[in-house]
Amino acid sequence: MELDLGAVRAFVAVAEDRYFGEAAIRLEVSQQAISKRVAKLEADLGVRLLSRTRGGAEPTEDGQEFLVHARALVSLADQAVERLQGRRRPLRVDVLGTRLATMEVIRAFHADHDDELELVTPGLGAVRRSMLPESVDAAFARVNTVTDPGIGRTPAYLEPANLLVGRRHPLARRRRVEMAELAGLTAWMPYNARASEWAEFWQELCPAFGILVDTDGPNFGLEHHIEVLGQSKDRLGFVGAKMHVPWHPDVVQIPLVDPTPVYPFSLLWRHENRHPTLPLLIGHVRSAYRPFDAERQWLPVADREAMTP
Repeated sequence: MELDLGAVRAFVAVAEDRYFGEAAIRLEVSQQAISKRVAKLEADLGVRLLSRTRGGAEPTEDGQEFLVHARALVSLADQAVERLQGRRRPLRVDVLGTRLATMEVIRAFHADHDDELELVTPGLGAVRRSMLPESVDAAFARVNTVTDPGIGRTPAYLEPANLLVGRRHPLARRRRVEMAELAGLTAWMPYNARASEWAEFWQELCPAFGILVDTDGPNFGLEHHIEVLGQSKDRLGFVGAKMHVPWHPDVVQIPLVDPTPVYPFSLLWRHENRHPTLPLLIGHVRSAYRPFDAERQWLPVADREAMTP
């Protein structure tokens, strides 16, 4: 059996973007074409690769296994074409999500260097991925240990967390909230029901401060999460201070202090990678990084040494 590379590429795009529409935009084809290509690939392989849900599409167990090889196939094909054409490709960076603080880091880098970039956004809802996907040159992730000597890592950014509550919540009029005040309160975090980099962080933080966690209810995405909080008098949530959150008239963000929880982003890359833009990105990240302040900030113990340059 011969695999259709276009179909493989369509599957990779949907698996990474989680939406057929976004994959179609990335590949500059119609959504119908993406659907047909994925359907053909599933028929050729005789397995279901993607599970369609109201929240988008997610790789099945077979899809997760095939995705590793599919990315490698696409990457090899792209490299072959690039070498023949003699053109320098964009630096491909996994930023986790377009709403996250990692986008601020990349925007600042691009403003200084104007090098061509291609961004990958698998999303925080994804199950923890391999430390550095084969299909990218660099990746942002929460990583406190690197066992592969071929992979480099540097602290990239510590994002402060804000409290997210509806305007009828008792804390809604506060200008800041101390972490100790959250003891015994319930955070509604349906996205914590699945393993992810973000979920694991809050699974460590909430018990440390006596915060109860409610993971009930489907995770319909950030907009739905904010809408529910806006209607509640007692539920609370958390969001990164630099995260781009949809505006809602009945929801407020409040800084958390004493200490301020900070989410640790590191930058990963392969030492063997010779892309000319990669050293510039590494240098930019290192120069902009502000180290962990143990007196004012909170990190899980396992992350503290990793986030100290």
